Amino acid sequence: MSTSATTSVESLAAPHRSPFISWLAVISVTLGLFAIVTSEILPIGLLTSIGSSFAISDGMAGLMMVMPGLLAAVSAPVVTVATGRIDRRVMLGVFVLLLALANFLAAVASSYWLILIARVLVGITIGGFWSIGAGLAGQLIPAESTDRATSVIFSSVPLGSVIGVPLGTFIGDLVGWRAAFLVMGAFTLAVLVLLLAVVPPLPSGQATTIDALGGMLRSVNTRFALVATFLVVLAHFGLYTYVTPFLEQVTHVRPGLITIYLLIYGVTGIIGNFLGGSMVGRYPRSTFATAAALIGAAALLLPVLGRSDTGAVALLVVWGLAYGAVPVCSQTWFSKAGPDSPEASSVLFTASFQATISIGALVGGTVLDHSSPSTLMVLGGLTAAMMVLVAWTHWAKRYAWPQSS
Repeated sequence: MSTSATTSVESLAAPHRSPFISWLAVISVTLGLFAIVTSEILPIGLLTSIGSSFAISDGMAGLMMVMPGLLAAVSAPVVTVATGRIDRRVMLGVFVLLLALANFLAAVASSYWLILIARVLVGITIGGFWSIGAGLAGQLIPAESTDRATSVIFSSVPLGSVIGVPLGTFIGDLVGWRAAFLVMGAFTLAVLVLLLAVVPPLPSGQATTIDALGGMLRSVNTRFALVATFLVVLAHFGLYTYVTPFLEQVTHVRPGLITIYLLIYGVTGIIGNFLGGSMVGRYPRSTFATAAALIGAAALLLPVLGRSDTGAVALLVVWGLAYGAVPVCSQTWFSKAGPDSPEASSVLFTASFQATISIGALVGGTVLDHSSPSTLMVLGGLTAAMMVLVAWTHWAKRYAWPQSS
């Protein structure tokens, strides 16, 4: 994660807390976000097995990805504003507990509609926890270590892909998809215990207001971030949500090997995250546009080269490297657009990102049900190319990169 995307809030870490405990608090927030990211995208590796259990199509099963994003987009501003005066530690605990309950409900669901209810709870958790947790580094760690703590917190995004989803897919293949949700629920409860033990009271110093959010939306840099994020995330999640059906039907990968393919993708995502983080501060426009271009190229080539195992793996590596840079690019633009309102920028980042995940999964599922995985890849690749064309040639050239205050 780029160190340029840090909060401007002065460190509120209690002076009597030892560095070890302070860093444990950072790790607990990171693990909370890891549990959230993993819970959100866990169905990607289990999509076909869950669909088979309830006799539904892959597109219908994709609603498991639609629901959390939709609810997160709504809950991010609503919950953050409504609970603005409540101790943030209390709210983090509430959201983690809600996530554990959602995973347990999914594990025992007797119908697909109960799965969707569980995914609604996941969405509420995403919106609330991300909006609060993304900007907490300055309140947990002394000011001189805030940049490093922020990088640790945001490493939860690629780690969810690298560890969470492949492990969940492996458990699902081994003992069934319900066991994967059960393990995730137990892990989340363990995170809750750690978080309550090491995170100090976090009274809200400056509550996020509707006016603060509206003020950010009037910024041209915020609007650029919204347009660019929408196009590239729409392309990515319209495709990645259904990468398992593509690998099964086009590449003809055996079910047991899909876990390995997703692991390779996730590892390259971690590399892409740190590469993007190191470059976006110096080359914000080209880093974002290059990531979108590589996603588009990988998607457009998959129907041709992805018919072989070697071609599919090579393109997944390119895709993973490119998408690993996308969250850092998007979050950096939002952060720089509102350096004096870190929680407000986190709210807009979370809401826009999650809404687009929902739209991408919904559109991708509709296309998949009416065409084929290869057609979906082509359409997603063209959408990513639109981000390069529209966001790079028009928005990025017209407006200057915002300076830190």
